[in-house]
Amino acid sequence: MSTTKKLVLVGNGMAGIRTIEHILKLAPHAYEITVFGAEPHPNYNRIMLSSVLAGGTSIEDIVINDWSWYEDNGIQVYPGDPIVRMDTKRKEVVSRNGVRATYDELIMATGSQAFILPLPGADKEGVIGFRDIKDCETMMAASQTYRKAAVIGGGLLGLEAARGLLNLGMDVTVIHINGHLMDRNLDLPAGLMLQRELEEQGMKFLLNKHTEEITGKHRVKAIRFTDQTVLETDLVVMAVGIRPQVELARQAGLDVSRGVIVDDYMNTSIPGISAVGECAEHRGIAYGLVAPLYEQGMVLAKRLAGAATEGYEGSVTSTKLKVSGVDVFSAGQFKDSADTRSIRIQDDVDGIYKKMVLKDGKLVGAVLFGDTTDGASLFSLIKSGENISGRERAILLGVPSDSGSGSGPSIAERMASMPDDEIVCGCNGVTKASIGDAVLNKGCNTLGAIKSCTKASASCGGCKPIVESLLVHYAGDAVGEQVKEGICGCTSYDRDEIVAQIKEMGLKTVKEVMNVLGWNEPEGCSKCRPSLNYYLGMIWPAEYEDERVSKFTNERYHANIQKDGTYSVIPRIYGGVTSPAELMKIAAVAEKYDVPMVKFTGGQRLDLLGVQKENLPKIWEELDMPSGFGYGKALRTVKTCVGNTFCRFGTQDSIEMGIRLEKKLDKMVAPAKVKLAVSGCPRNCAEATIKDLGVVAIDGAWELHVGGNGGVKVRAAELLCTVKTDAEVEEWTYAYLQYYRENARWNERTAAWIERVGLDHVKKALEDRDVRLALVERLELTLGRTVDPWKEIIENDKLRKNFTPLADAQPTTH
Repeated sequence: MSTTKKLVLVGNGMAGIRTIEHILKLAPHAYEITVFGAEPHPNYNRIMLSSVLAGGTSIEDIVINDWSWYEDNGIQVYPGDPIVRMDTKRKEVVSRNGVRATYDELIMATGSQAFILPLPGADKEGVIGFRDIKDCETMMAASQTYRKAAVIGGGLLGLEAARGLLNLGMDVTVIHINGHLMDRNLDLPAGLMLQRELEEQGMKFLLNKHTEEITGKHRVKAIRFTDQTVLETDLVVMAVGIRPQVELARQAGLDVSRGVIVDDYMNTSIPGISAVGECAEHRGIAYGLVAPLYEQGMVLAKRLAGAATEGYEGSVTSTKLKVSGVDVFSAGQFKDSADTRSIRIQDDVDGIYKKMVLKDGKLVGAVLFGDTTDGASLFSLIKSGENISGRERAILLGVPSDSGSGSGPSIAERMASMPDDEIVCGCNGVTKASIGDAVLNKGCNTLGAIKSCTKASASCGGCKPIVESLLVHYAGDAVGEQVKEGICGCTSYDRDEIVAQIKEMGLKTVKEVMNVLGWNEPEGCSKCRPSLNYYLGMIWPAEYEDERVSKFTNERYHANIQKDGTYSVIPRIYGGVTSPAELMKIAAVAEKYDVPMVKFTGGQRLDLLGVQKENLPKIWEELDMPSGFGYGKALRTVKTCVGNTFCRFGTQDSIEMGIRLEKKLDKMVAPAKVKLAVSGCPRNCAEATIKDLGVVAIDGAWELHVGGNGGVKVRAAELLCTVKTDAEVEEWTYAYLQYYRENARWNERTAAWIERVGLDHVKKALEDRDVRLALVERLELTLGRTVDPWKEIIENDKLRKNFTPLADAQPTTH
């Protein structure tokens, strides 16, 4: 009889999954693990949402553990299916979709939710919090239509949201109830310096303002303040704090105050149920920063794994502003009081401010602005409670305490004196000792190896200099000759080196590439596996068999997963031209399967939204239309205007050209999604000059524009060439796209690729017609071997079984 216990994790966020990671390391076979998550995404780094909003990072980039991690560790996961009921007597949970699971141990990790001020009008359209991927997507979508945004809350989260909205091109005003920004983390001088810096970036501020009402009929139009002044706005982001999500715990009878009350070992008031993360309240404190949550998770994991552990005693927290290009650090008691003394420097010319708050000879708080290099070491001194009397100036100013001259401690001395338990990577809770262990005991002698092994510097990257210094400290002469980063932490090889090695050595599978090139992680990660899968398919189109497990969920199921766990279906509608018969077929399918919404897309197609996964193959079969690849890194659409067929301004037949291009390229995969458009005249109604490739008709000729983008970073396309004939349009289009396929990095849109390599480089590469024809020939070889994925699944019972509901495929634990 199996002695494996059942462990249920309620919540698929950072704290809960980090706990599971530790349990798997400490006692890999102790539990049969089931995870329920409210969001339809795998475990991702919530700290990096501001980077996604700012446009420097994609959602895929912030995934910590992709779906293969759950499969590899035998974890049954139910994304987009939150627990709605707990029966603590029967030790059973029930999900929103009716999945039941019994447990021996249960971990509550439900996190927190954005606090929405209970103001009149707070329920209007356009009023949101900033907490998850959905909020990011809402803000990005709003920026496409609206111009003005207001952020209520001048704290860390509010400023991160404001910076992201600025990057999205919006006019942003931050409203704060107090007199200076981040007043919970910064004193007045640092707050004023921060405000000045952000104002120079274009951010506006209304301080000492109390919001009274949000006005508008259905959607927000303005904010009215208690002084009766008004701010017009199209979007309101409330960033005034978070609240632990405890309703489920309260209904189950757990002791709850602000959060779920836990002891030092993360036990709740009911045996067999633990709580960790933002939903937990320990000694009266519910933490909202990642480092305490990871510390709690380690204690809980050790207890559940049967390992010895000291109890959790609470955390001293620090804050680092992660966006806006502004370096700010704050920790401990940063404000002066009657029983403290301070030492500070302020340099308004270079924008540097440093302050240490001392009490009884000990450092109890610090603020750094402009130069946060010493943040980690100051934080360590605060936590240690070490008496620093006589060394205050040396610590803050970097000068010896005995002479007042000469240089401060060297980097080597700083690394050597750093305590082992100091957290170096706040995003992932990695200590100095963990990095030392990776270098000394696990053979990590490069930054990439440490990142892969410990996750240090794998998120915001702010700790990278310290990690590199610790690498030198521990490894000495054994540091790898060249510390360079590869396509991910699993390898030091970059894209070009990998492609060259695949070609030179004839590597034919993802596993073979990883083995031969010495991957640090045998199974790779969510970054390298999809990229290798693409490179292999691009290099060996006639031989390589697409590896389904190396793709993201959308590309595995050939449909876009939505926030509620349902999917969208977008059939191919060539050139945006359809027919009454086709429309009736779509309508019939939508009615039969009770599709909640049918919507026109921006690419002149119809999107069936809210489809259950198990219905996807049946809908595809009854539609009997090709996949529109609305989910993949592939050709999405070829948008067209009516051209000279109907338009009196049209000079060419744009519809015919668009359909011809789309039918040729309809199954073309690429490093990133590709959108085309064809306009029948320079009025450009098809918006061809913000597409990856746009064709614009002029009198007697066609212009080909490339590298455009209409997304977060709007970029006007650049003129590649002007040609006279339809055949030349096709030749240049296919050659250009194949050159992009062969030379861009995986997940690199044409806009970013053109900016990186330069338009002149591409023009020169394509100027020789023999080269263009060779590129077209290679593209045609690839396209000739592609199949429609919907049709393939419909006709293959083995593939079709992947759409069987989980509850049917695997009996529940009930």
